[in-house]
Amino acid sequence: MTSRPNDTPAAPHGTARVNIARQRRFWDRNASSWDHHAGDSPGLVKVVERVVAEGAPAAGERVVDLGCGSGQLALRIAPVVASVVAVDVSPAMIGLLEQNARAAGIANVEGRAVPIEHLDLEAESVDLVVSNYVLHHLRDEDKAAAVRQAAGWLRPGGRLVVGDMMFGRGGDARDREIIASKVLLMLRKGPGGWWRIAKNAGRFLFRVQERPVSMDRWVEMFRSAGLVEVRAVPVVNEAAVVVGTKTTQARR
Repeated sequence: MTSRPNDTPAAPHGTARVNIARQRRFWDRNASSWDHHAGDSPGLVKVVERVVAEGAPAAGERVVDLGCGSGQLALRIAPVVASVVAVDVSPAMIGLLEQNARAAGIANVEGRAVPIEHLDLEAESVDLVVSNYVLHHLRDEDKAAAVRQAAGWLRPGGRLVVGDMMFGRGGDARDREIIASKVLLMLRKGPGGWWRIAKNAGRFLFRVQERPVSMDRWVEMFRSAGLVEVRAVPVVNEAAVVVGTKTTQARR
């Protein structure tokens, strides 16, 4: 596995800078715990499997994993393709990714400790961009910007596949069902669950740590970025996968 020095883009401003710093601190602190327990969640494993299936990585392709963590997705894809650029805001996560790659004998993954918002790649240089359970941490405008950037990096015929928690703030029946099921699950856990309801309600209402949006919003972002054949696939309760393809024909 190879790694390169962190990208050094222009300094971010305002809430973008605050959010990046918060996410880096959080994931640096929790990297080891995430690495040890990521495989214990059946729902998360199902979403990873679906991202891989929808992305259909193939021999000779160049892949980018946005928010790679310790490698649950990147290291699954790497043996199939030519190379993977694995990106994460947390240097600790990139360190674990590198350890896991060495342990698995995987040498075609390049780790970059850089915020997704600042990743700089050559236009039309990538065949597949994937992301799993990461982009809900971005501000909404940064989600849309990440989709536009990914569309620009893709070669014609390339694919963007995003797996994430995808629900809004109660605007439709699916949103309400997901929110209700999460609250009921926490209520059943007793006082500890009640505390989590209060804590997560604050995060949800004020969009501090997690900022999920609905499947429909994701589909709109993909289409606005010029991607075609866009579709959303529900996977488990709160999570879904959205897929889009870079058009192979010039638009008139």
